[in-house]
Amino acid sequence: MLRKRVIPCLDVRNGKLTKGIRFAGNEDIGDPVESARRYYEEGADEIVFYDITASAEARGIFLDVVERVAAQIFIPFSVGGGIASVEDMRAVLLAGAEKVSVNSAAVKNPQLISEGAAAFGSQAVVVGMDVLAVPVSPAIPSGYEIVIYGGRKRMGLDAVAWARRCQELGAGELCVNSIDADGTRDGYELRLTRAIADAVSIPVIASGGAGEPRHMLEAVTTGGASAALIASIVHYGQYSIRQCKAYLAAHGAPVRLTW
Repeated sequence: MLRKRVIPCLDVRNGKLTKGIRFAGNEDIGDPVESARRYYEEGADEIVFYDITASAEARGIFLDVVERVAAQIFIPFSVGGGIASVEDMRAVLLAGAEKVSVNSAAVKNPQLISEGAAAFGSQAVVVGMDVLAVPVSPAIPSGYEIVIYGGRKRMGLDAVAWARRCQELGAGELCVNSIDADGTRDGYELRLTRAIADAVSIPVIASGGAGEPRHMLEAVTTGGASAALIASIVHYGQYSIRQCKAYLAAHGAPVRLTW
């Protein structure tokens, strides 16, 4: 049985760890390098790093921060933000990441997914999906719409259809973030996660809304996710990675325990 993963997410702005609610009101809360090291030592299965303003600011990712994080951890490391070409992907991988996460640029140029998979393998290409709940319509039959540029631009693109397309193009994994749930700590948007997980055969990471370990359990059971992305509950010290994984194990979810 494949183990479920617990993945802390480092949203980074101007080199600082930051956190907001529903993609707004971000405040700087610490050093991403120190946080990555701590989460690694606590037993995180993977670390995700997003330079959250790179795409909107039309610039490349801060590779020096990526390099400093990569030097501190020895688990898979996924990096996203401002990655718009195979050359950008290569630079991030050479800086120490095992995976690249593409989002806005992939929506604008879907061939970026297939080009990255051809160059580095599907296992190295993650597609991040920022999703907003909207009224069901002929254009958005699932009721979930893709939004790019850090929640700034709605695309009129159905999230479930886009997930299927990403898999066809060679993506190895999808990270599905609910804008509505992001930062609220009220739980993941399980209907969204399940809809995506049922539509594809590649791993799906649930993102947005974790407030307690129970929410993570729901994501990997009811939501059908392969992994749970977490941020606020560990950034603010509400729970440790170890506490989260111990809860999952105690409730029957297969996880990697390091103690």
